[in-house]
Amino acid sequence: MRTTVTEMLGIDIPIVQAPMGFIARAQLASAVSNAGGMGIIEMSSGQLDVIKDEIAKMRDLTDKPWGVNVAQLMVRDPSIVDFIVDHGVRFVTTSAGDPGLFVPRLKAAGVTTFHVVPSLRGALKAIAAGVDGLVVEGIEGGGFKNADGASTMVLVPLIAARVGVPIIAAGGICDGASMAAAFALGAEGVQMGTRMLTAAESPVHDNWKQAVVAAAETDTVIVNRYAKPSMRTLRTELTVEAERMTPAPPLGLDGVRRLYFGGEMNAAYAMSGQVAGRIDTVIPVAQILEESWRDCRAILDALGARARAAPDSRT
Repeated sequence: MRTTVTEMLGIDIPIVQAPMGFIARAQLASAVSNAGGMGIIEMSSGQLDVIKDEIAKMRDLTDKPWGVNVAQLMVRDPSIVDFIVDHGVRFVTTSAGDPGLFVPRLKAAGVTTFHVVPSLRGALKAIAAGVDGLVVEGIEGGGFKNADGASTMVLVPLIAARVGVPIIAAGGICDGASMAAAFALGAEGVQMGTRMLTAAESPVHDNWKQAVVAAAETDTVIVNRYAKPSMRTLRTELTVEAERMTPAPPLGLDGVRRLYFGGEMNAAYAMSGQVAGRIDTVIPVAQILEESWRDCRAILDALGARARAAPDSRT
C-alpha cells in the first residue's frame, strides 16, 4: 500500500515523528527513518550549533530520508532557510507562524515543505503560500496548541474537503486503529508525538515515559489557555497550579533539562497529548511503526471486505 505521502517523501511507512523540542534529535529521528518512517530534527531550540551536530549524526546513523522542523514561534530569522539548504535538507515542516515567511523561500530552493495547521483558515493560508502538503493538528495533541482549536476528527475531513494537497494527520494517533481512522477521514499519513516520546529510543528520562504510560486520557491540562503560548501537558503538581494562572509562569532552560533528562516531573511542563491514555508500554520505534502500519492496513482491509459483503439496500 502506497500513499501520496510515502511517494512524495520517499518513505515506506507514512508515519512522521513529531518535532518535539530537545527530544527530536538524531537518536530518535534516525530510529524512525531506519524503521521506514520520516524522522525529524527539531530546530525550535534555536541552538544551531547543536542542530548542525545532530544533522551530521543523522548522516552517520541513517541513509534513509529525514527532515527538519522550523517552529516560527522560536525561529524568526529568514536566514534559517539558507542554513537548511546549505545542509542538504530535502524535507521541512514549518509551524507556529505565518507560512508566507519561509515557505516560498524553501520552495524556491526545491525543498518539499509541509506547514502545520490548527484550523481551516490556517490551511487555506498555507495553500496560498505554496505548500506541498499540510500537517493538520488537532487540539488533543501534546505540546504547543491553539487553545480554541478543534479535534483531529473535525479538522482532517473539514480541511481535506477544501484542499488538493496531501494531509498528514496529527493529534490522538498512536497505533493502527487511530492511523486507520485518520486515513478514513482523508489523511494520507500521520504524525506521532506522544507515542514517540515514550519510545525506547526517546532520550527523555524514564520517569516521563512511565508517567505517560500510567496516565489516563483525562490526565492532561492546557497551560496558558488565555495567554500564549498555550501548551497541552501532563497533569502534574506544577501544571495543575499553572493551569489556573494567566499567564502561566515561564520556565527556564535549566528546568527543561531537569525534567527532560533528569526526570524531575515538576521542574518544567511535561508535554503530552490525550492519547497518553492509550499508551501502556515503552517499546522500540521499529515495533511502533511496524505494528501500526500492519494493523492500519488490516483494519482498512477488514472494513472494505465488510462493506463489499453488506447487502445493497437499494435492491
